[in-house]
Amino acid sequence: MPFIYAPRLPAFNYTGCYRYSLTIRTFDRFKVFISDAAVHPVVVQLSQKADAHRFSVIAYCVMPDHLHALVAGEHAAADVREFVRIFKQQTSFEWKRAHGTSLWQRGYFDHVLRDDEDTFVVARYIIENPVRAGLVASPLDYPYLRSLRVSVRDLCYSVQIERT
Repeated sequence: MPFIYAPRLPAFNYTGCYRYSLTIRTFDRFKVFISDAAVHPVVVQLSQKADAHRFSVIAYCVMPDHLHALVAGEHAAADVREFVRIFKQQTSFEWKRAHGTSLWQRGYFDHVLRDDEDTFVVARYIIENPVRAGLVASPLDYPYLRSLRVSVRDLCYSVQIERT
Protein backbone atom coordinates (compact mmCIF):
# COMPACT_ATOMS: atom_id res chain seq x y z
CA MET A 1 0.00 0.00 0.00
CA PRO A 2 1.45 3.40 -0.88
CA PHE A 3 2.23 5.86 1.86
CA ILE A 4 -0.63 8.25 2.48
CA TYR A 5 0.57 11.54 3.91
CA ALA A 6 -1.65 12.76 6.71
CA PRO A 7 -0.79 16.45 6.98
CA ARG A 8 -0.40 18.10 10.32
CA LEU A 9 -2.06 21.46 10.92
CA PRO A 10 0.44 24.09 9.77
CA ALA A 11 -0.37 26.69 12.45
CA PHE A 12 -0.44 24.21 15.35
CA ASN A 13 2.67 22.94 17.14
CA TYR A 14 1.19 19.74 18.68
CA THR A 15 2.72 20.53 22.06
CA GLY A 16 0.88 21.12 25.29
CA CYS A 17 -2.24 20.00 27.12
CA TYR A 18 -4.33 18.90 24.16
CA ARG A 19 -6.31 15.75 23.44
CA TYR A 20 -5.64 13.72 20.31
CA SER A 21 -7.40 10.87 18.59
CA LEU A 22 -4.70 8.80 16.86
CA THR A 23 -4.88 6.05 14.25
CA ILE A 24 -1.73 4.13 13.40
CA ARG A 25 -1.92 1.47 10.67
CA THR A 26 0.16 -1.66 10.34
CA PHE A 27 2.47 -2.07 7.37
CA ASP A 28 0.43 -2.97 4.28
CA ARG A 29 -2.57 -3.28 6.63
CA PHE A 30 -1.43 -6.78 7.62
CA LYS A 31 -3.57 -8.27 10.35
CA VAL A 32 -0.86 -8.79 12.94
CA PHE A 33 -2.71 -7.99 16.17
CA ILE A 34 -4.67 -11.22 16.51
CA SER A 35 -3.11 -12.68 19.65
CA ASP A 36 -2.14 -11.63 23.15
CA ALA A 37 1.52 -12.22 22.23
CA ALA A 38 1.31 -9.65 19.43
CA VAL A 39 -0.84 -7.07 21.25
CA HIS A 40 0.67 -7.09 24.74
CA PRO A 41 4.10 -5.61 23.88
CA VAL A 42 2.46 -2.80 21.89
CA VAL A 43 0.09 -1.92 24.73
CA VAL A 44 2.98 -1.96 27.23
CA GLN A 45 5.00 0.38 25.02
CA LEU A 46 1.98 2.65 24.50
CA SER A 47 1.64 3.04 28.26
CA GLN A 48 5.36 3.46 28.92
CA LYS A 49 5.98 5.94 26.13
CA ALA A 50 2.88 7.93 27.07
CA ASP A 51 4.12 8.24 30.64
CA ALA A 52 7.62 9.18 29.50
CA HIS A 53 6.28 11.87 27.17
CA ARG A 54 3.73 13.26 29.65
CA PHE A 55 0.59 11.87 28.06
CA SER A 56 -2.29 9.97 29.55
CA VAL A 57 -3.90 7.25 27.48
CA ILE A 58 -7.61 7.81 27.93
CA ALA A 59 -8.74 4.92 25.72
CA TYR A 60 -7.27 2.58 23.15
CA CYS A 61 -8.36 -0.21 20.83
CA VAL A 62 -5.91 -2.48 19.06
CA MET A 63 -7.61 -3.75 15.91
CA PRO A 64 -6.07 -6.52 13.79
CA ASP A 65 -4.46 -4.01 11.39
CA HIS A 66 -4.39 -0.70 13.25
CA LEU A 67 -4.35 1.02 16.60
CA HIS A 68 -6.74 3.70 17.83
CA ALA A 69 -5.78 5.75 20.86
CA LEU A 70 -7.19 8.78 22.61
CA VAL A 71 -4.40 10.55 24.46
CA ALA A 72 -4.11 13.80 26.39
CA GLY A 73 -1.05 15.93 27.02
CA GLU A 74 -0.55 16.39 30.75
CA HIS A 75 2.17 19.06 30.59
CA ALA A 76 2.99 22.14 28.53
CA ALA A 77 5.97 20.25 27.07
CA ALA A 78 3.96 17.17 25.99
CA ASP A 79 4.76 16.76 22.25
CA VAL A 80 2.45 14.28 20.50
CA ARG A 81 4.66 14.09 17.41
CA GLU A 82 7.64 12.99 19.50
CA PHE A 83 5.52 10.61 21.56
CA VAL A 84 4.17 8.85 18.44
CA ARG A 85 7.60 8.82 16.78
CA ILE A 86 9.26 7.13 19.76
CA PHE A 87 6.34 4.74 20.30
CA LYS A 88 6.40 3.62 16.66
CA GLN A 89 10.20 3.40 16.61
CA GLN A 90 10.40 1.23 19.74
CA THR A 91 7.54 -1.10 18.81
CA SER A 92 8.84 -1.41 15.24
CA PHE A 93 12.31 -2.31 16.46
CA GLU A 94 11.01 -5.01 18.79
CA TRP A 95 8.61 -6.36 16.15
CA LYS A 96 11.27 -6.52 13.43
CA ARG A 97 13.70 -8.25 15.79
CA ALA A 98 11.08 -10.88 16.69
CA HIS A 99 9.35 -11.32 13.31
CA GLY A 100 11.69 -9.98 10.64
CA THR A 101 9.03 -7.72 9.12
CA SER A 102 7.95 -4.09 9.44
CA LEU A 103 5.19 -3.32 11.89
CA TRP A 104 3.82 0.12 11.01
CA GLN A 105 3.19 2.00 7.81
CA ARG A 106 4.79 5.43 7.59
CA GLY A 107 2.93 8.29 9.18
CA TYR A 108 -0.23 8.24 11.22
CA PHE A 109 -3.56 10.02 11.39
CA ASP A 110 -4.44 12.43 14.17
CA HIS A 111 -7.36 14.57 15.15
CA VAL A 112 -6.82 17.35 17.66
CA LEU A 113 -9.96 17.49 19.76
CA ARG A 114 -11.50 20.92 20.04
CA ASP A 115 -12.61 22.30 23.38
CA ASP A 116 -16.26 21.52 22.59
CA GLU A 117 -15.59 17.87 21.67
CA ASP A 118 -16.55 15.49 24.47
CA THR A 119 -13.73 13.16 25.52
CA PHE A 120 -16.31 10.59 26.64
CA VAL A 121 -17.92 10.50 23.17
CA VAL A 122 -14.57 10.03 21.43
CA ALA A 123 -13.54 7.27 23.88
CA ARG A 124 -16.85 5.52 23.25
CA TYR A 125 -16.31 5.77 19.50
CA ILE A 126 -12.88 4.16 19.87
CA ILE A 127 -14.06 1.24 21.95
CA GLU A 128 -16.96 0.56 19.57
CA ASN A 129 -14.57 0.05 16.66
CA PRO A 130 -14.59 -3.78 16.89
CA VAL A 131 -18.40 -3.76 16.86
CA ARG A 132 -18.54 -1.58 13.74
CA ALA A 133 -15.99 -3.90 12.11
CA GLY A 134 -18.19 -6.92 12.84
CA LEU A 135 -15.62 -8.61 15.09
CA VAL A 136 -17.83 -8.74 18.19
CA ALA A 137 -21.38 -7.93 19.23
CA SER A 138 -20.28 -5.80 22.20
CA PRO A 139 -17.07 -4.00 23.11
CA LEU A 140 -17.12 -6.03 26.31
CA ASP A 141 -16.36 -9.09 24.17
CA TYR A 142 -13.22 -7.62 22.58
CA PRO A 143 -10.01 -8.26 24.53
CA TYR A 144 -7.78 -5.52 23.09
CA LEU A 145 -9.36 -2.29 24.24
CA ARG A 146 -9.48 -0.27 27.39
CA SER A 147 -10.56 3.08 28.70
CA LEU A 148 -8.46 4.39 31.54
CA ARG A 149 -10.82 7.21 32.53
CA VAL A 150 -14.09 5.28 32.70
CA SER A 151 -14.92 1.60 32.62
CA VAL A 152 -15.68 0.03 29.27
CA ARG A 153 -18.88 -1.30 30.83
CA ASP A 154 -19.96 2.27 31.68
CA LEU A 155 -19.19 3.41 28.14
CA CYS A 156 -21.21 0.51 26.72
CA TYR A 157 -24.10 1.19 29.08
CA SER A 158 -24.25 4.86 28.06
CA VAL A 159 -24.35 3.81 24.40
CA GLN A 160 -27.33 1.55 25.06
CA ILE A 161 -29.18 4.32 26.87
CA GLU A 162 -28.63 6.78 24.02
CA ARG A 163 -29.79 4.30 21.37
CA THR A 164 -33.11 3.56 23.05
